Amino acid sequence: MIVWLKDRNALERAVVTKSYTVAGKTLTFESGRLALFATGSVVIRDEVGNFLLTTTGIGNPKDGDFFPLTVEFQEKYYANGKIGGNRFMKREGRPSEASILNSRVIDRPIRPMFPKGTRTDTQIISTIMSSSGLSDFGWYGVTGASLSVMLAGVTEFEGPVAAVRIASDEAGNMIFDPTFEQIATAHLDLTVAGTLDAITMVESQGSEVSNDLMVRAFEYAHSIIQTLCQAQLDFMAEYKKVHALPETTLTVVDTDAEVLEKVRAIVTEDQIQAVYGLGKLEFHDALHDLVESTAAAIGYDEETNTPKMADIADSVKDVVKAHMRKTVLETRTRLDGRATDEVRPVRATAPVLPRTHGSALFERGVTQVLSVTTLGGPSDIQIIDDMYEEDTKRYVHHYNFPPFSVGEVKPLRGVGRREVGHGRLAEKALEPVLPKESDFPYMIRVVSETTTCNGSSSMASVCGSTMSLMDAGVPIKAMVAGVAMGMIYDEDTGKYEILADIQAQEDFLGDMDFKVARTDKGITALQMDCKIAGLSMDVIRGVFAKSVDACGYIMGEMKKCLAAPRVELSPYAPFLLAVFVPEEKMREVIGKGGETIQGIEKDFGVEVNLEDDGQCTITAKTQEAGKAALDFIKNILKDIEVGDVYEGKIVKILDTVGAIVEIAKWKEGMIHISKFGVPQRIANVNDVAKVGEVVKVKVYAVDKEKGRIGLEKIVETPVVAETVTPPTI
Repeated sequence: MIVWLKDRNALERAVVTKSYTVAGKTLTFESGRLALFATGSVVIRDEVGNFLLTTTGIGNPKDGDFFPLTVEFQEKYYANGKIGGNRFMKREGRPSEASILNSRVIDRPIRPMFPKGTRTDTQIISTIMSSSGLSDFGWYGVTGASLSVMLAGVTEFEGPVAAVRIASDEAGNMIFDPTFEQIATAHLDLTVAGTLDAITMVESQGSEVSNDLMVRAFEYAHSIIQTLCQAQLDFMAEYKKVHALPETTLTVVDTDAEVLEKVRAIVTEDQIQAVYGLGKLEFHDALHDLVESTAAAIGYDEETNTPKMADIADSVKDVVKAHMRKTVLETRTRLDGRATDEVRPVRATAPVLPRTHGSALFERGVTQVLSVTTLGGPSDIQIIDDMYEEDTKRYVHHYNFPPFSVGEVKPLRGVGRREVGHGRLAEKALEPVLPKESDFPYMIRVVSETTTCNGSSSMASVCGSTMSLMDAGVPIKAMVAGVAMGMIYDEDTGKYEILADIQAQEDFLGDMDFKVARTDKGITALQMDCKIAGLSMDVIRGVFAKSVDACGYIMGEMKKCLAAPRVELSPYAPFLLAVFVPEEKMREVIGKGGETIQGIEKDFGVEVNLEDDGQCTITAKTQEAGKAALDFIKNILKDIEVGDVYEGKIVKILDTVGAIVEIAKWKEGMIHISKFGVPQRIANVNDVAKVGEVVKVKVYAVDKEKGRIGLEKIVETPVVAETVTPPTI
């Protein structure tokens, strides 16, 4: 916001622009040209036409016990020269999945940089207004959000923060800001956010990436993050030479220090010990009772709300949290009595649902997720219609988190961002182990229903989906298990403990939620959020190392139920058969105006899908119908050779010459009048054949240049019963 701006002098304003070289690419920051009433705004553009406008709006304080921050990433169809929409509506509608995921990527590293207790209404909007279409520019929204917040004059913001996306091959060759094409063939796709000092957020997908390569990728990513953070600081210095920053003050609610001291004096060691070893619901009930008894001891006046009940509750939680954290650091004993590297008891059951194509129930402690696999044909493949060119998706994972899973009562209002994000995380975890489409041409949908949750249901959905896919007979290359790693960190001493398989209560008490999905060979997906300033490389190495044993234990328990994919598909799944059709044969398979392919679908009761690359897939309700249609297509594709035998239908009689026989679709040959296999001379073909008659023939000559096929009729020799002379009695 340019504070002195008026209509009569608006066009006299100075626009601040500066370019920076980042990992060999030129990026330009600009402010003062667009969004003049936004509290803070910045444009980030690169040298190939990407143009991202990010704004920050600071509003009024809001009542409540949470930070009212909203983050939106907007795709504009015009950015990529696309009309978009449908026949009736050309305006951008509900956000695409890519927009939702980019919004989450921006939100997660930005939110912790605001002071705890912030209650000021804050909105960050990142809009991609011009796109090369070659790569995703959404993760630059983290850098844009950070810089726009600083330009808004929010001095309490602990930035700068930046994010990078890199790709790597198996040898460890790193690419900054990879194209979609490079990502499609990459061994590792990694998005990392962080500050000058540490890493704060991670999103990753990899093809069984080793711990060492992952750490190297983190180090490379953080070096670029540091460059982007320094560029923000430099741009701020340049901007302030030209324009004064707005005077923006956040409303931050702190717990009453006097109340906190009273609570510390009242709550005893025995009262805190009483909440250890409880289940999730019992823990919350016990904590509620402790708040009530503490309020009574303080002398809480309900009529005047003195002292504030919210301050008493927050103080009790702070005291309990401090005790639990100290216990973990000093004794390595957790809230439920587990050791720091101990995973809760695990059980897998498959199948569960009798009529689905595949199903499995994965249980880890109280947390349970029911994952269901459904197989479909090529016509079921999802079409992705967003800002970029239309694309398809062969595997989708949907994650559901109903209110009853955590014992709550809430209205069902569609899928939230969290559910979209967790679904995509499970997709990333399992995509690297799926069979190639040419080997398994099914469309695959997995739905994970969280039926009970006490933490890390997203990783339970990875495990349950692995079992469900195997139960459905999907020939995955390896089993995938997932675990959520946590951490307790003491800022004063620098001491920390990494926790394996954190539960819901530990998420409230800990400083990190680091989800790791892996096979026995390496990592397939990561997602990390951090509540403290960031993570050091030592912590990250420790997380990867401990996740090996944790996932190994989980996988071992999963194998007790099902150690490998089932050999046969469910009898309720569609049958899919595939054949490759060369380009020169496509016309024959399709037929005039689609006549042949439509005839196959009608005659055999199947669905035939022929792609431009020659991949032909047959979807059938029964295996018999599918194989019959496949044999028919193979017959069309087969080149006619001397000696081949066919059953064909006579389609035309040439009286004194022969009979034309259709031996395959669009393929005809002629039985010469002398090749009907009768001993006497034939005067007219009509004497021995008729149109519509089905005859068995053998190819005796092929003239490929003239397209002629010579046939001879095979005359079945009648079987004559042997006369047996009875013995003379």
